Amino acid sequence: MKSFIVIGLGRFGSAAAQELYEMGHEVIVVDRNEEAVNHLANRSTHAAIGDARELEVLRAVGAGECQCAIVAIGEDLAASVLITMNLKDLGCRQIICKAQNEMYKRALERVGADRVLIPEREMALRLARSLGSRSFLDYMEFSDEYAIAEFEVPKSWVGKSLKSLNVRTKHQVSILAIRSQDGKQTRMSPGGDDCIEKGDTIMVMGKNQNLQRLQRL
Repeated sequence: MKSFIVIGLGRFGSAAAQELYEMGHEVIVVDRNEEAVNHLANRSTHAAIGDARELEVLRAVGAGECQCAIVAIGEDLAASVLITMNLKDLGCRQIICKAQNEMYKRALERVGADRVLIPEREMALRLARSLGSRSFLDYMEFSDEYAIAEFEVPKSWVGKSLKSLNVRTKHQVSILAIRSQDGKQTRMSPGGDDCIEKGDTIMVMGKNQNLQRLQRL
């Protein structure tokens, strides 16, 4: 179990908080809006009404002890910057911020955010890559350099073992899972003796450029 604090309970923040709580994590939620806080009172570990721009508010709810903070106030750059600085002062280990655009993203990175998301852009890129690719079924970037992709196996791979394909060395990516065509069987962290069968899909992690090359096989 991990500990999170989610600041800002709009659609993005509320969805993140609820999902983390349902996964069994400790989740503290903070917002100035009483109605938003009350809405999550029974779907969070602790719900607090307060202005996270004030250091003492964050200190009082234990933000400094949380393993990860999510600052979900994307439209108010000044508030996001101040909250991020407060969280850094309190010693929060990881800070993830929502931003409205690239300018906001750069500003938040400069004040110490570990990761900055632009949700609308990331969803658009994910959709475009999935629809525009000949083989990608899904594509999710988790940094500027790395991503996870799911796609149908190349025909030339069918009937061969992962050891013989030597994917890690030849293509510099890692196969995380193999799913059968009917979806009834998923082999997580497959080994060298696992064989590719017709209709399989694979989940692969690697650098974006290597994944793009792989899908052209």
